[in-house]
Amino acid sequence: MEKQHGSVSFSLPKHVLDVAQALSGAGFSVHLVGGCVRDLIMGRSVTDWDMTTDAHPDRIQEIFEHTVYENEYGTVGVVCDAVEDPNHRVIEVTPYRKEAGYSDNRRPDSVTFGASLEEDLARRDFTINALAYDPIQQTIVDPHGGIADLHRGCIRTVGDPSERFSEDALRLLRAVRIAAQLGGNIEEKTESVLKQCAPRITSVAVERIRDELVKITMSDHPADGVQMLCDVGLLEQVIPELHAGVGIEQNQAHSYDVFEHSIRTIEHAHTRSFRLEVRIAALLHDIGKVPTREWVQNKKDWTFHAHEVVGARMVRTILKRLSFSKAITETVTLLVRWHMFFSDPDQVSLSGVRRMIARVGEEHIWDLIDLRMCDRIGTGRPKEQPYRLRKYISLIEEVLREPVTPGVLALDGTDLMRELAMKPGPRVGHILHALLGDVLDDPKKNTKEHLIEQAKKLTALSDKDLIARGEAGKVRRFEEDEEQSAAIRKKYGVS
Repeated sequence: MEKQHGSVSFSLPKHVLDVAQALSGAGFSVHLVGGCVRDLIMGRSVTDWDMTTDAHPDRIQEIFEHTVYENEYGTVGVVCDAVEDPNHRVIEVTPYRKEAGYSDNRRPDSVTFGASLEEDLARRDFTINALAYDPIQQTIVDPHGGIADLHRGCIRTVGDPSERFSEDALRLLRAVRIAAQLGGNIEEKTESVLKQCAPRITSVAVERIRDELVKITMSDHPADGVQMLCDVGLLEQVIPELHAGVGIEQNQAHSYDVFEHSIRTIEHAHTRSFRLEVRIAALLHDIGKVPTREWVQNKKDWTFHAHEVVGARMVRTILKRLSFSKAITETVTLLVRWHMFFSDPDQVSLSGVRRMIARVGEEHIWDLIDLRMCDRIGTGRPKEQPYRLRKYISLIEEVLREPVTPGVLALDGTDLMRELAMKPGPRVGHILHALLGDVLDDPKKNTKEHLIEQAKKLTALSDKDLIARGEAGKVRRFEEDEEQSAAIRKKYGVS
């Protein structure tokens, strides 16, 4: 077996070292394996720790007090109770094993324990995942040149790619996903066989396909990942509606065809670190353009009337087909349906903004703005926020900001009536507005004790004087409203 020369020391979490030392102390060899080794070499954050050992499952369970063993492939989950984060509490420990037969293109028909480390690594998918690290001896085992492939960003199967892809069809998607995560490319022979095997992806459970697509979407290179899916023939298998946009010319407002515009849009969503729902919407927002595309002779241009409405229906179908959660499906569908909200400049008004917030909800209005910015950059525009969009954003803040009302006071009318033995009536309201005016001038006065003392003084005033104080408070309230609105407009450079 090929080993990297010299000792290689990585800083490992205490619970990972504890598990390794327990296995080693019981007389077994132990190695970290797979993606965690790859990430350690690259200096990336590791979230999932996997180990392999020459101990059988029953011995692994004997060594550790708290384990989970619920599969037929030998993997024992060692539960590290001292780890606070429940997502990182379990380390999967699997015996060295050989596999045979993959009749369902996904799982081995038989698993044999007692193999060597070399045999165990030979069954893995890609060379960069066929790496093992001995945390006790601090050495790396690399029998298939994975480190060299890692450094040059090459995704290459271990051995014959035809065999690897026939064993597990999910590896077709995994190859693209890992390339997107690492910013690499698929080795020529591996890519050639991948293209031939692409139709096999339909044999994989949709939940598995969905998970890989999510990882591509959330990777550091989502546009490259989706382009690779297209190039190797996987995209037309998993999202044919998106693939249909390849080469579909748009109108003069666009620099790119429908498909390239879509991947440029999701790339900007990544650049801005937007959340999953916005990224999916960015990728699929114009999916309705293909079925709605019409040539208008007098304009000598293409139109896509109601593509957002048609696209929303298509997106709902796609996400349901891929078994996305109801919450994600509904959010993305909503964003696609209303992504053209800004097509009419006359909508840049408080009433128009209020209508849009009512349609999408306060919880999604900023997602819609994020999508709009991505859409602009994906179209080839140099600015994500032109004047009218900045004005729209400022109006959203005005609509959503907390209104200046007596509700900001540290007491309410019920408190006044109880503390001052007042009866319900207009004097209560006048006192509250008078107190509000004082608090807006000096926020430090907004304590219940101070307001009660001030209210006692106000109750001694005549109706005429109290009304005057209350009206003055209302004027100060309106001034504060305008000051806040002016500050928001100044923030975005709009008037």
